[in-house]
Amino acid sequence: MSWFDKMEKKVGRYAISNLTLYLLIAYGIGYMTRFLMPELLQWLTLEPGLILKGQIWRIVSWIFVAPAEKPIYFLLMVWLYYSLGTTLERTWGTFRYNVYIISGMLFTVIGAFVLYGVLCATYDAAFIGGQTLLLTGSGLFSVSYIYMSIFLAFAVTYPDMEVLLYFIIPIKMKWMGLVYGVMILYGIISGSMVTRIAIIASILNFIIFFLSTRNLSRYSPKERARKAKFKQQSAPHMTYANGARHRCAVCGRTELDDPCLEFRFCSKCNGNYEYCQDHLFTHEHVK
Repeated sequence: MSWFDKMEKKVGRYAISNLTLYLLIAYGIGYMTRFLMPELLQWLTLEPGLILKGQIWRIVSWIFVAPAEKPIYFLLMVWLYYSLGTTLERTWGTFRYNVYIISGMLFTVIGAFVLYGVLCATYDAAFIGGQTLLLTGSGLFSVSYIYMSIFLAFAVTYPDMEVLLYFIIPIKMKWMGLVYGVMILYGIISGSMVTRIAIIASILNFIIFFLSTRNLSRYSPKERARKAKFKQQSAPHMTYANGARHRCAVCGRTELDDPCLEFRFCSKCNGNYEYCQDHLFTHEHVK
């Protein structure tokens, strides 16, 4: 069991279901605020200098800041990312999706503080002209990058799914993801140090999540469908004494004997033979 699986087992029950909906509601509130009370937006942005002066709500309130765009584009964005986000949550599971989104927010905040520190060191002061050094107006740190990370994750998880670009042109997600990746890479290479810090911080959750999850294939739609079919077919034959669902073919132990035991089927054995981690690689294959 990986450290991620262990963490999910311990705190997975606290995961927020349908997290994408709550994010988009916050996004919608921020969008309406831009038209109804635009002066309020200056109190919501992610500003490390002001956070250090006591305005700690800015650590979270920046997710309410929505870019100025036409209503039709806003509605299309909400529809698109609700579809992508809820699909990812169903595919990965609520806990893993929560970790992915929340880590993206956390890395964005950390990136803003890193950039603030770099700029302060560059100017050799945290104050310029008597005013706190602000990042407002830079557009570098925003919730838009969180949604971009959702898009990239969806493109990797469902590479062959086709969507209609501009509702006309059919194109696979992997090609759209590749275009996004090239744009991000170009921004990192050609941009200034400030731009590089902002971009890397904003997509760090995507980089870490997919590079550190070597067995990502088990979360693909095909693998999930295969496991569901196998579970349905094998369910009547995999119930042991006292309701145990797993039993080692060598030592006979079940998950009731030790909840920390892991069980795997052996692909080299003829038949459905399941083994605990102590005998998975040491048993004699059944031919």
